[in-house]
Amino acid sequence: MDVLMLGKAALLGVVEGLTEFLPISSTGHLILAGEALRFTGEKAKVFEVFIQLGAILAVLWIYREKIGSILRKLPSDRAAQKFSLNLAVAFFPAALVGLVTHKFIKQYLFSPVTVAYALVAGGIVIWFIEQRKHSSEVSELDDIAFRMALAVGVAQVFALFPGVSRSGATIMGGLLAGLSRKTATEFSFFLAIPTMLAATVFDLSKGMSMLSVSDVLVFGTGFITAFISALWVVRWLLKFVSNRDFKPFAYYRIVFGGLLLAFYFYSK
Repeated sequence: MDVLMLGKAALLGVVEGLTEFLPISSTGHLILAGEALRFTGEKAKVFEVFIQLGAILAVLWIYREKIGSILRKLPSDRAAQKFSLNLAVAFFPAALVGLVTHKFIKQYLFSPVTVAYALVAGGIVIWFIEQRKHSSEVSELDDIAFRMALAVGVAQVFALFPGVSRSGATIMGGLLAGLSRKTATEFSFFLAIPTMLAATVFDLSKGMSMLSVSDVLVFGTGFITAFISALWVVRWLLKFVSNRDFKPFAYYRIVFGGLLLAFYFYSK
């Protein structure tokens, strides 16, 4: 048993779980953490995709009652049908653009430098959005209008660029569309389920063939730590947004991204 490799897997799982649902880019942090830990290569990429399932499971567990209720009522209940349709509408834009641009993004945009630029740019955007006067038209998930769901879906397209942050893009899109902070955050969590499942299954279908039985323990370790840390983050973020805005995350992104760029250009 390679204890060092298990330690790296556990640490990367924690990074995934802590950053997946915060507006700071899990993909960006995993790329940077992988480089720092020298956990790179094709198998490492499959690992980073796989541990997203742990983060998704955390959301499924927290919202299991609501998800179960929606599934039971879907054949006859208009509210359940409307919510499901809104998720489909929000999911579609990024799914379509992602299918077309997937190879280009994987080949040219997954690097620490592009991530650093995206972290800074995304931080500036979040700061500007939070500077404006925010008026929320909707404070409940079931009251989200079709146009609002579509706006969140369009915002999610920007998150295809590594470092932008899927949760950051969808939450900010929700705020601009008129959702309250809590509602925008919760809708982002629900939208993560089909979006991340689709992306994970798509990537894993092409990479699982390179794995062997010896990888089970490493992948399982990352999955478990991602689940536990994501479970904590989702609950914490819901409490945080009840009386705070997202400016702290904007400052973090700008400072962290700026330091990464400074390190890159200094070390050249």
